[in-house]
Amino acid sequence: MDRLPDLSSLSHDEKDALIHALWAQVQALTAQVATLTARVGELEARLGLPPKTPDNSSLPPSQGRKPNRDDQPARTGPRQGSLGRKGGGRLLAEAPDETVTARPSRCAHCQAALDEADQALAGRFDKVDLPMVTPVVTRVERYAGHCRRCGGTTLAPLPEGLEPGTPFSGNIVALAMYLRFVHHVSYRRLSRLLLELFGLTISEGALDAAFRRGKPRFDAETAAILARLRRARVICSDETGVRIDGRTCWNWVFQNDEVVIHVVRHSRGAGVIAEVMAGHRPAIWVSDLYSAQRGHAEAWQICLAHQLRDCRYAIEAGDIIFAPRMKALLLRAVVLARRHRGLAESTRREYRRRLEHALDAVMALVPSNRHGQRLRKRYGKLREHLFTFLDHPEVTADNNSSERELRPTATYRKVTGGFRSDWGANLYAAVRSVVGTAARRGIGAFQAIQTTLQGESVLAPG
Repeated sequence: MDRLPDLSSLSHDEKDALIHALWAQVQALTAQVATLTARVGELEARLGLPPKTPDNSSLPPSQGRKPNRDDQPARTGPRQGSLGRKGGGRLLAEAPDETVTARPSRCAHCQAALDEADQALAGRFDKVDLPMVTPVVTRVERYAGHCRRCGGTTLAPLPEGLEPGTPFSGNIVALAMYLRFVHHVSYRRLSRLLLELFGLTISEGALDAAFRRGKPRFDAETAAILARLRRARVICSDETGVRIDGRTCWNWVFQNDEVVIHVVRHSRGAGVIAEVMAGHRPAIWVSDLYSAQRGHAEAWQICLAHQLRDCRYAIEAGDIIFAPRMKALLLRAVVLARRHRGLAESTRREYRRRLEHALDAVMALVPSNRHGQRLRKRYGKLREHLFTFLDHPEVTADNNSSERELRPTATYRKVTGGFRSDWGANLYAAVRSVVGTAARRGIGAFQAIQTTLQGESVLAPG
């Protein structure tokens, strides 16, 4: 209704209808005002909350912002670790390739001749250089012999590694995969890097084809690692987002002290865990509070590092009753977790009894802040899973090892923008699985990739 009609021309029934219509409109507007007022109050309350950071929430480190550093005084004196030697503290090489001896022949003051007996060693240091690396090309000339007796043709056998096909050796493919999947070098930059550093011309298409040829070796090794995981007693898991052809997917990691498995799937649901485990139910599962990570083992250890961050946020948001006490209790548990593997079973039971007793006292508190109330409600439901590590010496109290395994994925995502195809994502997951498993055996990433391409396993017997 743009304007009020002429009331003198309306009948009593028309006036009554107009009044009812206006009343309904007033009621609707009153309800809308109440909703908007509540929304404004909620937004104003949020303005007083501290920002969420990687230190007080589950926000990943890649989304955190570091404050500017205060001006620091200039460093004086020798650098730490220099051992008093000028130029730094690098250790001398045990077996130098060449030794250069510099001896003075005459005195710099009076020009008198100096014998070897007059001289003493004044200093020793190393100078390190890299030789120019250039491709080594082996020309293979293969002859065919024609038998005069039967007319048959015989091709000369070839040495191992010189078979026809791709001109690039396994070492070149291993180096390319190492730079691509460990240091996140894009195809274009990788092709340029190989050309400018090593004088090796490899197109992006040739790199892609080389990776495709190597993928079956990594798939076979990943299958062996997965078989070992499906016999594990303890499993830790986590997940992070990745992009495949413009779509959001998830990189899952399952790991323990022995093996690492990465899988990339289009789902973040519990079905991924069921697929990977294939019916295996470990004794203990370590994860955060994400619902899809629950219920896959006989016992569950909640990541205490996540809980400490949540308590810190609640404290910053104004809870002075529950969160500070809970944070102090969790810190006690974390300190115990650093040495619980060396404690006797009876000692661990006693420590757990004390922690449970202290938790009873914390849970008896009645916080007035809504963030403290939220945490109290959470731990009322999940308290039995906070100190599982004290019943199992091989279990950690946090899931930091899984987060460290996923950190390269986050870096890869930021540097490259994601994957262009499913096979590329699956190859990345397979390489990361091999590299992570090898690291637990003291094997470097490049050596692990090289070993796998040669058809050998990074797994120890067992």
